[in-house]
This record gives sequence, structure tokens and C-alpha cells, in this order.
Amino acid sequence: MNVSEASKQTGVSTDTIRYYEKEGLIPIIDRNESGNREIDEKILRRITFAKQMRAAGMSIKALKQYIDLVDDSEDNTVRQKEILREQVAAMEERRDDIQFAINHLNYKLEHYEDHMKATEAELRELEKK
Repeated sequence: MNVSEASKQTGVSTDTIRYYEKEGLIPIIDRNESGNREIDEKILRRITFAKQMRAAGMSIKALKQYIDLVDDSEDNTVRQKEILREQVAAMEERRDDIQFAINHLNYKLEHYEDHMKATEAELRELEKK
């Protein structure tokens, strides 16, 4: 199948598929006589894997390290788990930051009349000076 068909099947844009190939997240895709990429099941599975790991928040750099370990003939389980643990920690930190922001906004909503209105009035006064 071509890149457009693979894009439809995986939900990954054609540009992203080309980027994944360029970055080594998926193997180099064979081309037909016309120079068009010919994507097989192996490549589709790699595209889907990369998409899932990116959706889990993994950076391109970390994903490349992980995939290199997967492709290595050695048993890299320890390092692969380490990368996954690092990813969990990073996502938990992002979650905590998001939760802090949500709590802050909820506080602002709950105290809009007695806090936000006064703060906004102060900001307007400062703009007049």
C-alpha cells in the first residue's frame, strides 16, 4: 500500500509517516519502480507502535532510543524498562502540573466575586497610569 493508504489505516498523517521514517522510528520504506513508498504490514505495525508511544507522551528522542534497543540483537529489557519508567515519571509530573492549574482555575472561579473582580480592577487601574 502507499503512504496515503497507510495514513488512512493508521490515523497518522502522511507527513508524520515520512518524518518517522526520516528519524528512524520506522524502517526505511521500500519504493516501487515509480519511486513511491510501498508500505507492508511490518511498517504498519511500526507506525502504529510509534503513534501509541507518542500518544503516551514519549519524545521523539526517547522513542528513537527505545526503538534502537528493540531492534538491537541484545537483550535490552533493563534499559527499555528504564526508559518506560522515565516516561511514567515525566507524565506524572505533567499530570501534577495540569492538576495544579485546574485547582488554581477552580479557586479563581469559586472566588470570582471576592478575588478576581478586585484583581481585574487593580489591573485596569494600573493600565491607566
